[in-house]
Amino acid sequence: MKKIYHLSTCDTCQRIIKELQPLEGFIFQDIKTEAITPEQLEEMHTLTQSYEALFSKRARLFRERGLNEKTLTETDYKNLILEQYTFLKRPVIIVDNKIFVGNSKKVVAAAFEDIHP
Repeated sequence: MKKIYHLSTCDTCQRIIKELQPLEGFIFQDIKTEAITPEQLEEMHTLTQSYEALFSKRARLFRERGLNEKTLTETDYKNLILEQYTFLKRPVIIVDNKIFVGNSKKVVAAAFEDIHP
């Protein structure tokens, strides 16, 4: 499977998708208009072995809710991501059995190498 979970309103996501072109055979899911299902999150978790790795601590709501002052469990991270799309670290790029999470240059470069060997 080749899939990218992103936000169409996120300039960073759009820049990364443009950098990774051509993306033939990829499915794009805008997580704002098409919510992540528990099954999709479970699939991501299987590849990362961590809900925390999928969680964006940069999300505005993370500080607004005071979550930065709490000790969160894997279950907390899972529930928060399912509750509010902004808690998913973006973009999430899945290429077969590999996952690339976030927008760091290193992650994007690794995804590019995997997509365009």
